[in-house]
Amino acid sequence: MDSPTVLRRRLGSEFRRLREQTGLQAKAVADTLGFSAAKVSRIESGQTTLKESDVRALLELYGVSDEFERRQFISLTRRSTQRGWWHDYGDALPDWFQTYVGLEADAALIRAYEAELVPGIFQTADYARATFRSSLSGHRADTEPLVARRAGLRMQRQEIFTRPTPPSVRAVLNEAVLRRAVGGPEVMRGQLAHLVELAQRPTVVIQVLPFAAGAHPAMSMAFHILSFSDVPGQIVYAEALTSSLYIEKESDIARHEFVFDQLAESALSPEDSLSWMSELAAEGYRDDS
Repeated sequence: MDSPTVLRRRLGSEFRRLREQTGLQAKAVADTLGFSAAKVSRIESGQTTLKESDVRALLELYGVSDEFERRQFISLTRRSTQRGWWHDYGDALPDWFQTYVGLEADAALIRAYEAELVPGIFQTADYARATFRSSLSGHRADTEPLVARRAGLRMQRQEIFTRPTPPSVRAVLNEAVLRRAVGGPEVMRGQLAHLVELAQRPTVVIQVLPFAAGAHPAMSMAFHILSFSDVPGQIVYAEALTSSLYIEKESDIARHEFVFDQLAESALSPEDSLSWMSELAAEGYRDDS
C-alpha cells in the first residue's frame, strides 16, 4: 500500500501536469482560486495535505470533466490524508524526519552514502539502541523509554525488505562506519554479521569505501537518493543534527547521482566488501575474554 507521503507527491505531480497541460502559470492558478502562490507550490510538490474542496476546484479549473477521473482524484486525496504507521511513533519521531520515513516506505530504489553511521534500515536493534543512547545522553533523565521507542520504529522500517516487492538498496559505507565501535565489540560483531547477511540478498548491494581510497567528493556530508516506481522525480535526503534537507531540483539530484557513482567506483567491489566485513567481524572485534 502506498504511503500517504508518496500519494501526496503523486497528486502533486498530476496537478502540475494538468496545470502545464492547460498552459496556466502557478500565479494565475493562485489568483483564480484565492490560494497563495506558496500553497500552489506546496500542492505540486506534495508538501501539504489537500482538502477535497481544493481538489474539486483545481479539477474544475483544469477542465477535468470525466467523472471517473474526478473520482480517482478524490479517492487518491482521501487515501493521502490517512495516517501512516509511523505516526504511532509521533512521540519518538522528529517532525522533520516523518517525511523521510514516508518516502522510504514506498521507494523502489534507495542509494545511500554514509560516513559515520550504519544506515537505519541496516541496523540491528542493539546498534540502534546504542546510537540513540549516545544522542540522547545528557538531554533527559528518562532516556530508556525513548530509546526503546526509537529503536522499535527503526526495526519496523526494516519491514520494507519483507514486502512482496522490496526496494533495491545500494549503500556505500565509509570504512569509519564499520571501524567505530558503536556499543562495543559484541554489538559490532552482530552488526557486521547482519550486514553480511543483508549483502547476500538479491536486492541489496553494500560496498565499503576504504580509507586507502583517499579524498573523495562526499567528504562533507552523507546523503540518500530515493527513486519511486510510479511517481516522477527523485529526492535527495541529507540530515543535520536537528533538521533535514530534501532536494528535488533535477540538476542537484544529477550531481548527487554522479558523486554516488564515483563513490561506488572508488569503493571495494560488493564481493570484496562482503569478505572485508566478515574479516573485520572475526579479527577487528574478536572476543578476547
